Amino acid sequence: MACWDASAFERTAAALHQAPWLPAAELGLLLLLLVHPVQALTRVAANRAARGAVVGPLRSRREGGAEPWLTLAGRLMPWSGSLLLLFLVVHLAQLRLHRPLAGQELAAVLAVLRQPHWLALYGAAGVAVALHLAHGQESAHRRLGLLDPRNAQAIRQAGRGLALLIGAGFTLLPFALLQGGAR
Repeated sequence: MACWDASAFERTAAALHQAPWLPAAELGLLLLLLVHPVQALTRVAANRAARGAVVGPLRSRREGGAEPWLTLAGRLMPWSGSLLLLFLVVHLAQLRLHRPLAGQELAAVLAVLRQPHWLALYGAAGVAVALHLAHGQESAHRRLGLLDPRNAQAIRQAGRGLALLIGAGFTLLPFALLQGGAR
């Protein structure tokens, strides 16, 4: 929205920040943010205990296509998650805790993005979102017992496509904002 209608973006931002449900939603998201890594670490520990001692490096049993990238996404989960946590802390510190004046939201975002190190962080966080979602969606389906040989291919492809779409959107958005804001 900010790329093509700055005034609509400002109205939406103002309405969002004045919404009575926002504090409850933020608290709920904070709780999820705290629970998610604890559950992931618990699952990793349980998987390692069930697997026992491993001789040599772990290898994916699936071959071809995007599998090497998805194996990498799985191995990078702690790093992508940590990068996303860093991004959230920085983003909230920049634009939520020090909220710009009404009508100045887009200017504040652009001021942040014009600094190369913040632009790099925002772009890297978008890539981290894609990697984290690509692995996490399949892991979640498997954990919930929804992944079986009949639907595995469809779930994997839909999840990977969605992860790519969302990740690309988050990665490209800062650059699109800068292009639109430079006019």
